[in-house]
Amino acid sequence: MPMNTPAAPLRRKMIAGGGALLLLPVVPRLAQAATILAVRTWPADEYTRVTLEMDTELKAEHFTLDSPHRLVVDIEGLRLNPALNDLVSKIRPNDPYISTVRAGQNRPDVVRLVFDLKQDVAPQVFTLKPIGEYKYRLVLDLYPKVAQDPLMALLKDADNDPLAGILENLAQDSPTEAPIPSVEGQKLPPTARKQPDDTPPPQPRAAPGVRTGRPILIALDPGHGGEDPGAIGRRGTREKDIVLQIAHRLKKLIDAQPNMRAYLTRDRDYFVPLNVRVQKARRVQADLFISIHADAWIKPSARGSSVWALSQNGATSSAARWLAKKENDADLIGGVNLGAHNAQVAKVLLDLSTGAQINDSIRVGTQVLGEIGKINQLHKNRIERAGFAVLKAPDIPSILIETAFISNPQEEQLLRTAAHQQRIANAVFSGIRDYFSAQPALARRE
Repeated sequence: MPMNTPAAPLRRKMIAGGGALLLLPVVPRLAQAATILAVRTWPADEYTRVTLEMDTELKAEHFTLDSPHRLVVDIEGLRLNPALNDLVSKIRPNDPYISTVRAGQNRPDVVRLVFDLKQDVAPQVFTLKPIGEYKYRLVLDLYPKVAQDPLMALLKDADNDPLAGILENLAQDSPTEAPIPSVEGQKLPPTARKQPDDTPPPQPRAAPGVRTGRPILIALDPGHGGEDPGAIGRRGTREKDIVLQIAHRLKKLIDAQPNMRAYLTRDRDYFVPLNVRVQKARRVQADLFISIHADAWIKPSARGSSVWALSQNGATSSAARWLAKKENDADLIGGVNLGAHNAQVAKVLLDLSTGAQINDSIRVGTQVLGEIGKINQLHKNRIERAGFAVLKAPDIPSILIETAFISNPQEEQLLRTAAHQQRIANAVFSGIRDYFSAQPALARRE
């Protein structure tokens, strides 16, 4: 788990005699130098993020070097301090991309960071304005030079799986209309064929039909992650941790079925933009998308579980609009480089939706809500609707589950226990199983 390192305050040293005259020109620079408030790292197979939180917005320039691979970042208006030097200790031996990092005062007001890399990367360096509990952030995202294919991640989990051959065929025969998440400077893997920029946006797939020879694939989407902790309870329980644990438990239940497999949009503590979550689900041709969250409200008395489907015509209540905005703001808190992701792809994913998708979402959501109601109080006894960005895949039934109110002390305590997490996973799985038993054709495509 990343460690936050508070910056040591800058201290002026009093120097007697002529030495003081020599240092006078430097004093104003020191007074104006930015302060590093925290340094955080988020290593993951998909990419590694390094975040420098500061009290002032700074300008940074970067370039890469080969033989060996290195990333060089020059940060203006900054001086070395213990917090920045501590970045060296934050690099973990199992980081997929960073081997070591060095920091030095390149010029009087420029700090240079040199990252020794384990592989070639497509770096994304950008700044974020203050939001929530964060001040200014300088973000370094180190993506692999060749984009990772979610289908390959699905196959990686299929070792010694009797369905491995079927999943491999799925990867080889995958359609091109579901793009692979990628950023500027990345290349697509050989198995993916990128569409020309002038290709019309992908259209929703045809109505569901009978599909044979492959398992039902369910995309599980643990909300938040990395820089975005989600809601935080009074005891410090973070939503991102709880929902990831529930998702792993649910995945085990699904993978134990002979005709089902689960795919996690994130399997560890790192940030995934909302549209990338949808892209991943479409890439693996998921039959169902389930986003898992824990609710919060300004009053600790609010409690109960709820299940949500997409609304094209506005939220069902003012509280629903507030919740949708809170969840959709995850990109702002987690930190998205708006210039890095394909704008056309993001627009398609966030604008397209179909009545058939929403109807199927309500059906499966009703099944899941009924099962959750057996193990926890319900906030509402019906499916609620709002404009959640993460539910806008045009061709996949999609629901969002608020497992409980993490802002409620009693429900926060329940969410912290392995037993209750397992009860939630069991209930969601029962709803999924009942849905596919009653409506097997809804998620089966040619």
